Amino acid sequence: MIALIAEKPSVAKDIARIIGATGRNDGYLSGNGYMVTWAFGHLIQLAMPEAYGVANFRRESLPILPPDFQLIPRQVKAEKGYKADPGVLKQLKVIKEVFDQCDKIIVATDAGREGELIFRYIFHYLNCRKPFVRLWISSLTDKAIREGLDNLQPGEYYDNLYLSAKSRSEADWLIGINATQALSVAAGQGVFSLGRVQTPTLVMICSRYLENKHFVPAKFWQLKAATASGGISFTAQSTAKWEQQPEAIAALQRVKDAGRLSVKSVERKEASQEPPLLYDLTTLQKEANTKLNFSADKTLSVAQSLYEKKVMSYPRTGSRYISEDVFDEMPERVALLGQYPRFAGYAAGLGGTPLNRRSVNDSKVTDHHALIITENLPGELSKDERAVYELVAGRMLEAFSGKCVKDVTTALLSGGDTDFTVKGSVMKEAGWRAVFGEQETGGDEEAASLPPLQEGEYLPLSGVDLLEKQTKPKPLHTESSLLSAMENAGRELEDAELKASLKDAGIGTPATRAAIIETLFARQYIVREKKNLVPTDKGLAVYRIVRDKKIADVEMTAAWEETLAKIETGEADAPSFRRDIEVYTAQVVAELLSATLDIAPSGEQCTCPKCKKSRILFFDKVAKCADVDCGFTLFRNKGGKVLTDKLIVGLVTTGRTPLVKGFRNREGRSFDAALVLNPDFTVGYSFPDRKPQGEKAAGRDNPSGIVSLNNPIII
Repeated sequence: MIALIAEKPSVAKDIARIIGATGRNDGYLSGNGYMVTWAFGHLIQLAMPEAYGVANFRRESLPILPPDFQLIPRQVKAEKGYKADPGVLKQLKVIKEVFDQCDKIIVATDAGREGELIFRYIFHYLNCRKPFVRLWISSLTDKAIREGLDNLQPGEYYDNLYLSAKSRSEADWLIGINATQALSVAAGQGVFSLGRVQTPTLVMICSRYLENKHFVPAKFWQLKAATASGGISFTAQSTAKWEQQPEAIAALQRVKDAGRLSVKSVERKEASQEPPLLYDLTTLQKEANTKLNFSADKTLSVAQSLYEKKVMSYPRTGSRYISEDVFDEMPERVALLGQYPRFAGYAAGLGGTPLNRRSVNDSKVTDHHALIITENLPGELSKDERAVYELVAGRMLEAFSGKCVKDVTTALLSGGDTDFTVKGSVMKEAGWRAVFGEQETGGDEEAASLPPLQEGEYLPLSGVDLLEKQTKPKPLHTESSLLSAMENAGRELEDAELKASLKDAGIGTPATRAAIIETLFARQYIVREKKNLVPTDKGLAVYRIVRDKKIADVEMTAAWEETLAKIETGEADAPSFRRDIEVYTAQVVAELLSATLDIAPSGEQCTCPKCKKSRILFFDKVAKCADVDCGFTLFRNKGGKVLTDKLIVGLVTTGRTPLVKGFRNREGRSFDAALVLNPDFTVGYSFPDRKPQGEKAAGRDNPSGIVSLNNPIII
C-alpha cells in the first residue's frame, strides 16, 4: 500500500481520481493500492516559550534560545490562552493511521519551500520512519500530474529545501518572539509585535511616509514655447530650470524679443522595445495592485484558486522565465487563447509566427517556471479570477510577441539664448503593445508626432509662457511600490560594496511578502488610504523606537534571504545560520530592553494594586500586572460590558468605579451597579442605594441575583 499526502483536500481529490483511489473514507481516499490523505496547510507549528519552561514577557528570561525546537499541533485561541485545534488533531490521527498502513509515502504538498516544510513537520511530529518520494509539478492539470507521477524524485533530493524552510521558520520564531517580548517589556504596556521581515518592511513604509510628510517643496520655473512648421503646431519646453522667478522672466523677455526659434539639432532614430518578461508572483501582484487595485494577499489568493482550477501554473514562483521544454508547448497555449474571446483576434495573428524567446532561459528557472496558462481553457470564473487570468494570459501573449518599433525624433530649438527641447514618436510596429492596446505615457515635452524639421531652420514664435512648478516628494508607498522595495531591498543600500554584493537580494520571498504586509495591517501598524499605505500612530511609535536598531536592518535581512537561498542549494549550512541568528537575537534583545520609551497607546497609566510596584498593562481582553510573578489580572468583559481603560484605572486606584449602567445577569436582565475591588483582588458589584441584605440577598427575595455593597458578588 502506498500513502500520498497533499496540502489541501481539493488537490488530494484530483490526484486520487487519476490514480484510481476513489473510495471515500473519513479524512482520506483509498483504492488501487493507494491511500490519499491531506493537510490543511500548516498542521504543525513550533511550540511557544512556555513549552520550554519559560514564562512569557519576563525580562530575566530573555533571550529565549531553545536548544531544540519542539513541534506541536496548530493552536487556536481558547478562554485561557491557546489549545490544539480539534480539527487538526483529528486529521493528524488520520494521517498517522494512513502512514502506518503503508509501505512508502508520496509527498504531494505544494512544490516549494513551505510545502516541503508542511510535510516534514508532520512527518517528524508523527515520528514516522517510512521512506518517501516527491511529486514535483508546476500545474495541477491531469497531464502534469501523470507526468509527475511517472517521474517521482527521491525524498532526500529535497533535504536542503527542507533545511532552508526549517531555518527560516526557526529564525522567524527566535527573532519574532524575543524582539516582541523585549519591546513589550520595555514599553511596559501592551504587546508590540516585531519580526525578522515585518519590522524592516514597517520601517520602509514609515520612513517614506515621514519623508513625504516633511518634504518642503521648492519652486522653480520653466518656459514653454509654441511654434509651428508645415502647418503642424507643437510646443517645446526649456531645458533650463530657474530657481529665481526674476531670472526666468528675463529669459522669457529675451525669447519674446527674438520673435523666433531656430532649429539647433534634429535627431531621428528607430527605437525598439523588447516585450516584457513573463510574470513571477511579485510582478503579478504589483500589476494587479496598479491595474485592479488588488492587495498582494488578494492577488495570491485568486492566483491560487486559478491554480487549483487547473488553468494557471503554480503561483508562488520567483522566476520570470520558462525552460526550453516548456517553450515547446507555447504554440499550443497561444492557439488555445484563439478560443478565448478577449484575445482571440490577437492570438490568431500570433499563431504560425516565430515566438519571441526573451523569456526562455533554463538557467534562470528555479523551483518553478514563470506564471503561464495551462492547456485547459477556463470555464466559469468569478470576476476577480477572470481579471487575474487575463493579466497572466495577456502577459504571456506579450512576452512571446515581437518588439514594439517606433520612429523617435528629438529636436533642440533655441530662441533668445534659451534652449528648448521636444520629442515626438510615430509607431511603426505595435508588436507586443497591441495585446492590450496600451500606449506609453510621454512627458510634458513629448508630442505625438513632429513635422519634418531641418537643422538651421527658423520657426515662428507664436507664444511663450512662464510655467511655475515645484519639486515633488517621493510618493507614499502603495502595495505595488512596497513589493518592489522589498524585492530590490539590496539596491537601496548606500554602501557601494554591499549594494553590489546584495543587488539581487530582497527581504521576504514572493510567497511570503503578501502575508508580511497583511501582518502589518493585522497589528494595526498601517492602514490603507485609497491605494497608499499609511502608518498608524502605533506603527510610527514602533518605528521611532526600532529605526536605528538591528531588528530594522534591511541589509542584514536581505543578506539572510541570500543565506537561506544558499542553504537550499547546499552552498551554506543550516547550523551556522542558526548560530548567527542566535547571536543576532541576543543583540536585538539587549538593544530593546535598554531602550527608554513609553508607547502606551491608551495613555492610561497606574500602579498594580496587588504588588504596588509594577505597572498595569492594558490588553484587548484583560488588564494585568507587568510583573508575571504578581499575577494580578482583571478581565475587561464584566456582565456583558467591556470596561474602558479609564474605568479600570479608577477601579484599581480607588477600589471602585462610578455607577455603570447596562450590566446583564445570567438571565439576561439589565441592571446598574458600581464595581468594587475586594481585599483578595477579586471584583464585585456594588449597589450603594440598597441596604445590606442578609443571606437572602441572592435568593428568592432577590431574583436578580445581585447583592449589596457589603456583600458583593465575586466575578
